[in-house]
Amino acid sequence: MSPLIKSLAFCALALPGLALPELAHADDVLVAVAANFTGPVKIIAADFERDTGNKIVASYGSTGKFYAQIKNGAPFQVLLSADEATPARLVKEGAAVAGSQFTYAIGKLVLWSAKPGVVDGAGGVLKRDNFEHIALADPKLAPYGAAAVSVMKALGVYDGLQAKVVTAENIAQTYQFVSSGNALLGFVALSQVLKDGKIAGSAWRIPATLYPPIRQDAVLLEKGRGKAAALSFMKYLQGDKAQAVIKSFGYGL
Repeated sequence: MSPLIKSLAFCALALPGLALPELAHADDVLVAVAANFTGPVKIIAADFERDTGNKIVASYGSTGKFYAQIKNGAPFQVLLSADEATPARLVKEGAAVAGSQFTYAIGKLVLWSAKPGVVDGAGGVLKRDNFEHIALADPKLAPYGAAAVSVMKALGVYDGLQAKVVTAENIAQTYQFVSSGNALLGFVALSQVLKDGKIAGSAWRIPATLYPPIRQDAVLLEKGRGKAAALSFMKYLQGDKAQAVIKSFGYGL
């Protein structure tokens, strides 16, 4: 037994409330994942582990918060961003590997309510005064939130809806607000509500002409440089099996 393990074991015996830390697997890949991509990456990670023996350790959240964490030394090796600007910025600032950035998915925005009959197929509900709250992700941190603002401005309803807006930290929390009924409707990612090709409740699949393209880019971070497992995951994400999963969640490729 190594001196480190002996020391940890002694501490655990001496201090019953102390839990032993998990020893990191040599081929773990620490991945920061935009919240909208939670569903697809869980499937892709399971396939990746079965096919390669390497393990994905994923954290989910807003792209803006991940940027701040990476700049402050977070140990992530790969970033799956909800935009293309953040990876490019990290490369420019020396926090990510030049030449490693690529688009893994193109996000699609949906106006959604958990209740049937609330959202019509053209978004007309946004111009009616028959709801109390509408949820969207923080546009300063989440690209889907910024896209929602673009849609409201394009429709000329942005100013009139400000008193009804409930701002979520990220797109996952936006979905929770709407699914729980705390907000009657909200702007979410299609990937969050599309199940077997159908959407429960009611929704408007917003035309891509109403908001800037949500190009979601992956990038190898400096802490992943030279790590075989991290490089393997970047390649795997571009393979046919992963691409099929991504497409099944309603993303463009």
